[in-house]
Amino acid sequence: MRQFGSTQMRDLDPFDGILLIDKPSGPTSHDIVDEVRRHLRIKKAGHGGTLDPNATGLLIMLLGRGTRLSNFVMGSDKTYEGVCRLGVATDSQDVDGQVISERGP
Repeated sequence: MRQFGSTQMRDLDPFDGILLIDKPSGPTSHDIVDEVRRHLRIKKAGHGGTLDPNATGLLIMLLGRGTRLSNFVMGSDKTYEGVCRLGVATDSQDVDGQVISERGP
């Protein structure tokens, strides 16, 4: 505990809270969490919802005591946007797969 005037406050870790990451295409959400853990040298970190490896967008990271907000973040409504290409089928049902059929308009 630290004493500030007549008020005592717990020591806070500078990495307690929420970090917003603009996730690029490629790494998994877990890859990003691992990278942040290593870079900041912290143990307690997680994310508020998984993004597929080829998805881009906001990845909400919870750090230290911020992980206590997990239920709030995970339980909140989320909005996703996407682009699809009609008439093309791949063997993996995503952009990374091999095209197995195409149909014109």
